[in-house]
Amino acid sequence: MSTPLQPFVLVFAALTTMALAQEGVPAPPGLVPEQMWPAPTAEDWARPVPIQWQRTWDDAVRLSQATKKPILVCVNMDGEIASEHYAGIRYRDPEVTKLFEPYVCVIASVYRHNPRDYDDQGRRIECPRLGCVTCGEHIAMEPIVYEKFLDGKRISPRHIMVELDGSETYDVFYTWDVKSVLDSLDNGIKNRAIQPEPIVKGDRSLLEKVQSPDAADRAEVEQTYLAADPEQKTALLDAALELGDRAPVELLRLAAYGLDPAQAKKAREGMTKATDPGTVDLIADTLRGQLPKTERTALVDALDKFAGDSTRARTLATAHRGLAGQQSAIDPTKWQSVLEGAAYTGAYSSGEIAAAATARDRALAENPEDPNARLDVAESSLLQALADHDAGVGPGAARQAAQFRRMQFLDADRAARAAGEAGATGWRVAAIRAVASLHLGQPRRAYDLAVEAAPNLPPDAPGRLAMEVLALFAEARQEAIVQAVRNKEKWPPQWMTDVHAAYAVLDRHPLGRPVHVANHYDFLEFFGTPQADEVLDRGLERFPAAPELHQRLRARALKRGGADGLEAEYAARLASGDANATMPWFAGYASLVAAEAHRARNRGEAAIAAYERAIAHFQTYVERSPEGAANGSHYVAMAHAGIAAVRLRGGDLQGAFDALVAGFAANPAATSAVDGLSRTAMQTAEQLRARATEAKDEALVAKLDAELKKLPDEAYVLPEYEQASRGGQRMGRRR
Repeated sequence: MSTPLQPFVLVFAALTTMALAQEGVPAPPGLVPEQMWPAPTAEDWARPVPIQWQRTWDDAVRLSQATKKPILVCVNMDGEIASEHYAGIRYRDPEVTKLFEPYVCVIASVYRHNPRDYDDQGRRIECPRLGCVTCGEHIAMEPIVYEKFLDGKRISPRHIMVELDGSETYDVFYTWDVKSVLDSLDNGIKNRAIQPEPIVKGDRSLLEKVQSPDAADRAEVEQTYLAADPEQKTALLDAALELGDRAPVELLRLAAYGLDPAQAKKAREGMTKATDPGTVDLIADTLRGQLPKTERTALVDALDKFAGDSTRARTLATAHRGLAGQQSAIDPTKWQSVLEGAAYTGAYSSGEIAAAATARDRALAENPEDPNARLDVAESSLLQALADHDAGVGPGAARQAAQFRRMQFLDADRAARAAGEAGATGWRVAAIRAVASLHLGQPRRAYDLAVEAAPNLPPDAPGRLAMEVLALFAEARQEAIVQAVRNKEKWPPQWMTDVHAAYAVLDRHPLGRPVHVANHYDFLEFFGTPQADEVLDRGLERFPAAPELHQRLRARALKRGGADGLEAEYAARLASGDANATMPWFAGYASLVAAEAHRARNRGEAAIAAYERAIAHFQTYVERSPEGAANGSHYVAMAHAGIAAVRLRGGDLQGAFDALVAGFAANPAATSAVDGLSRTAMQTAEQLRARATEAKDEALVAKLDAELKKLPDEAYVLPEYEQASRGGQRMGRRR
């Protein structure tokens, strides 16, 4: 299993021996990848990245046209050996980075190394791996360069020279050595006919610096603003606002999130005029906070000017208008009043469902022409099928049980349809058919029927059927919004109101589930609303052991408080008197995530300390919940593997070996598990072996080989991203 820092990763081809061989590139004799691309040490990672990456593609193009420099597109990925070498060594070597100076450079990587891009005061948090840009910027760059230059192949590392007219001079990848890449960078400039324009910065005016697209100039202006006194800040902000629609977004962000309310208000006014595409994200972030209604409305309206080119802007504007709306097919206020009443009928036991079904069958037998009696029987059939579905069956009877449940859902659907044809009216006809259709594998029909049923659903509608229809209705509206966004179509704001209202009822419904809370939170968090936190906190009070809710809590705590804030969140929960038996597991997982966050920022000792806390938490969990021993030992092993990776990066070969052996002992099968930084214990072991061989430590190599021979076959399974490049092969054993 992976940990949450591992992002949704687009499939990249790892630069491995097999991948190069598949491309027909012969290998240098007697070398292994670890020798061709040595892994960076802790000292390597601690050095800064001197390369001046531009923040956006538009900035790079403007700067390229102004200076006549070509653009250099660089692509990098986490965990892949050559990419690690470039990011940790070559991009930090002052001699190597001189080759980058004649270019306008951009960097693309889909991996996030910081949980957020700005702190609470709007200051940039630069990527610790790649430097200069934020993680959001290098992530946003990837789909742009993919569409323009990657020819449908996500390969890393990769270096592409782009001329002023957008043509490619070279595209270097699948090379066994670093020299070929560096020679391409050097020769690309030496053989170029176009000469760059001389750059004379001199005593440029403040306005000229504020207007510049160059990341270096942008950074200088921002640092000047942060160090300025109130009068100087006002002058800088006024200079930015004088540009009107060209006001630099980052300066507006600093003013909006600063401590001066007057400047913050002025910055928000500037957002309503700015036309830089980055304004959309700034407005979205600003709308997450509490604002006067007039300012909120003005910011939402300001998104309209981006609507023609930005689906995100159009979606955000519609969403926020919907969340501010009052018209909905569901009235959560009335529902809340009913749900809090003592008379509301919530869950039924299996015995009660069966008894009700018997009584309804008897009533129908007595009056077979009564359409409402037919509808009652249809509902009982549906409720029985749902109860059987929830209960599950043994493996031997699974297929037969699934077929039987399908027949139950078919019967319920047919009976409800027949009741409707016979004259039965009301919300239940469409509701029963909607829920049955979902379980019959017909989600589109289920959504259509739920949209038909929900507006007629009375607030005192009892139990399971009402809950299922509310959930289906919310999903139907969400699906409609997604399709409209994909098709770049307009959609009514009331759809947003409907989703929020339906989930607001489910959050309090006796039969509501953690998944409903998670969906509601994701929905609100995606659009950036102040209500999202309240939904998650209330959901965790109701479902304290729900993994899907803790996943969101970790992401929120990490984003807002970093690794330390994440662990503090769970330390407080552990200390509370009502912490349940699973809380040590969640605390352990939080420490594991925190450790990976420290590793991503090259904070080795902090990472080790967090890994050790994770081990202690998981051991406590296993002691209190012996049934969770296999699960707990898996994560103990991953924590030891993380410690080994940190020790190896710091040059402590014996310490890395000891940590690996501890992980093998805890759970040998976890040796092939990919952590949140796209690394396995087996990869660390292979790198340790290469380093020990290089150091001529034959004793350590022998001990490591002996430990590796003890591991089961599953320990040698390659990560998916390497399986793709090696044709699905396993890593070979050392005999």
